[in-house]
Amino acid sequence: MNTLNNISPLDGRYTNSIKDLSAYFSESALMGYRLKIEIEYLIALGNKKRIKELPPFSKTEQSRLRKIYQNFNSTDAEKIKEFETTTNHDVKAIEYYIQGKVKKSLHPWIHFALTSEDVNNLSYSLMWQDGLKQIYLPTLQSVNKELKKLARKYKGSSMLALTHGQAATPTTFGKELAVFCARLDRQISQIKSHTLLGKFGGATGTWSAHMAAYPKVNWIRFASKFIKSLGLDPNLITTQIEPHDSLAESFHQMVRVNSILTDLCRDMWSYISRGILGQKKVAGEVGSSTMPHKINPIQFENAEGNMGIANALLNHLATKLPVSRMQRDLTDSTTLRNQGVALGHSYLALQNIIKGLNRITINKTQMVNELNNHWEVLGEAVQTVLRKSGKQDAYEQLKTLTQGQSINAESMAEFVSNLKISDEDRRTLINMTPENYIGLASKLVNLL
Repeated sequence: MNTLNNISPLDGRYTNSIKDLSAYFSESALMGYRLKIEIEYLIALGNKKRIKELPPFSKTEQSRLRKIYQNFNSTDAEKIKEFETTTNHDVKAIEYYIQGKVKKSLHPWIHFALTSEDVNNLSYSLMWQDGLKQIYLPTLQSVNKELKKLARKYKGSSMLALTHGQAATPTTFGKELAVFCARLDRQISQIKSHTLLGKFGGATGTWSAHMAAYPKVNWIRFASKFIKSLGLDPNLITTQIEPHDSLAESFHQMVRVNSILTDLCRDMWSYISRGILGQKKVAGEVGSSTMPHKINPIQFENAEGNMGIANALLNHLATKLPVSRMQRDLTDSTTLRNQGVALGHSYLALQNIIKGLNRITINKTQMVNELNNHWEVLGEAVQTVLRKSGKQDAYEQLKTLTQGQSINAESMAEFVSNLKISDEDRRTLINMTPENYIGLASKLVNLL
C-alpha cells in the first residue's frame, strides 16, 4: 500500500523509522504469537502422562508443529483473515488455521479447554516484552549512552543556571546532562528487572473445563510451568482475564521515561534558544519557508510531540486495562491493540533525540557572556562566607547589594574588599568569578 494514503503517521510519514516494530506489533505479528501459544500448548498437553488420549509428540513431530509459527508469513496471515471473515472471531480463526495444518486426530486438542483470553493475554504480554527488550530498550540505552558521552565531554563547561527563569548559581552543561543520565539509569534498571504476568486458567480462571476432562491432572502446576516456559510469571488467581496490572506497571515505566526525556527536550530547546547551544548545518535542509537563516531544533520538538501522544495512550492503557466489568468485558481487547502504537511514538521520539544530540554544538563564547552579565549570582557565595564569619545580617547585606541591581566584576570586588572577613576568605571571594563558581559540578559527572 502507498504509505501516502495511510491515516496513521506511524504507518505513513514515519513508516521507515518504526518498521522494526512491525515484527512485534502488527496484526500479522499478533497472529504469530497466538500460533506460538496454541502450538506450544498442544505440545505440552502431549507431554502430560495423565492425558493418555494424546500421545507425546516425537522431536520430529514437535519440530514440524513449531514450524507452523516459526515459518509464518504474510500469505499465512491472509489465510487466517479469511477464516476470520466467517468466524468474526480472531482467536477461533487461529484454531481453524491450525486444523488445516495438522492431521484430523489432533483437531480436538487444539485450543483444548481454553478461553480466547488464555491465548490473548500471553500473546500481548510477549509482544510487549519482546518489542520492549529487542527494540525499545536498546534505543533508550543508546540515548543514555550519548547523553553520558556529552556529559563527560562538557563536564567543565560553565554555564549560567536559571531557576524560575532567573539567573542562578552557575553549573556546567555536562552536569546538567548528567542529571538526566542518572534519572534514566534508574528507569532502565526498573524496566530490565520488571516481569510480566500471564494467566492460563480457562473461561473464568477456575480450570473448570480442564478438571471436568482430567480431574487428576495438577492443572495449576501445569499452567505455572507452561507460563514460565514462555518467559512470563504465572498469575494463578484471576477471572477470565489476566488483570493487566503488570502491563500497566510497564506502561507507567515508559511514561516516566517519556516525562524525563520531555524535560530534556524542553531544556535543549531552551539552550538553543538562548544561543548557548548551536546546531550543525545539514546540507540541503531548510529551517523556514521564508527565513533562510534558521536551523530549528526540530528533532527535540518532534520528540516532545511524539512522547506526548505516547503518554496519552500509555496512561489510558494503564488506567483502563486493570478495570473490567465482573469476570470480563471486551474493552480490553480493542484497547490492547494500541500498545504498539504507544511504543511506536515513544520509539520514534528516541530516534529523534539521538539525531538532535548528535547535532548540537556548544557556544562557549555565549556561555561566558551570559555568566559575565550576571555577577550577582556570586551573592550566594559571599553571603555564605559572611555567615561563616558570624554575620547575622549576611543575607540582607547581599540582598541590598544585588537584588534588582546591575553588578559587575569591579563592584563585586569593591564590596568584598571592604568585608570584615579573614584574608583567606577574601582571597577566595576576590578570585571567584561566575565562570569558576561551579562547586562540584564537574566531579558529579564522574559519579555516572
